[in-house]
Amino acid sequence: MSAGWLVLRAALRDGLRSRIVYGFGLFFLAAGWMMAQLGGNADKVLLSLLSLSLALVPLVSLVFGASYLYQARTFIELLLAQPVKRHTLFLGLYTGLSLPLALAWLLGCLPALLMSGGVRPAALLLFLGAGVGLCVVFCALAFLIAVRIGNRLRGLGLAIVLWLLLAVAWDGLVLMLAYLFSDWPMEGPVLVLCLLNPIDLARVLVLLHFELGAMMGYTGAVFQQFFSGPLGTALASLSLLLWVLVPLWLAGRAFQKRDF
Repeated sequence: MSAGWLVLRAALRDGLRSRIVYGFGLFFLAAGWMMAQLGGNADKVLLSLLSLSLALVPLVSLVFGASYLYQARTFIELLLAQPVKRHTLFLGLYTGLSLPLALAWLLGCLPALLMSGGVRPAALLLFLGAGVGLCVVFCALAFLIAVRIGNRLRGLGLAIVLWLLLAVAWDGLVLMLAYLFSDWPMEGPVLVLCLLNPIDLARVLVLLHFELGAMMGYTGAVFQQFFSGPLGTALASLSLLLWVLVPLWLAGRAFQKRDF
């Protein structure tokens, strides 16, 4: 059996035994069930779950991902003493963390959407893709933080600050910049700011299908103005994919050089 498979199996076992992962999935299962019982149609349930996911998936992925890597330091040191390549170890740990989180989210959200009935396949696929994308994006960012910052408290503090910036303060900062520079054309910079926030991208990716500009925020509304239809979906999907690959590549490089 290869070393990579052994690392992945050990990481998956830890992830699947985690109470946080079970609690994460059960929370979305309970929330979705309540929304479906309140009589909302499939679109309303999906949009409500989207709002919850945009807030909680990044937070849980960041904090749990960073905490997991800090706690696994002894395990990492033990494996590095064996003939295991660092990139194999890193990818095994990352997959073993992000896969259970994404699976818990999927199993939490799917029953409510199927129970409410009438969900459109395209909307369902976009929603599921955006949610899984947020899981893997913020797990990659969590690994980048934990690898680059050795102190656990500082690392977790930075993870929470990053979540507050991207999930809470981003639209307010964009609106403030648009107001301060209202004499200049701001559509281009606002589009760039939208691409720089994976939470905005996930929201836009789903809401473009519903054409709900009011729920997109300022950045999403500008994005819709320039990139509606299949072009907007493709651009948002590609940008979200880059948000997975770039932090993961940076974290992998830092992991290769890190002296544990």
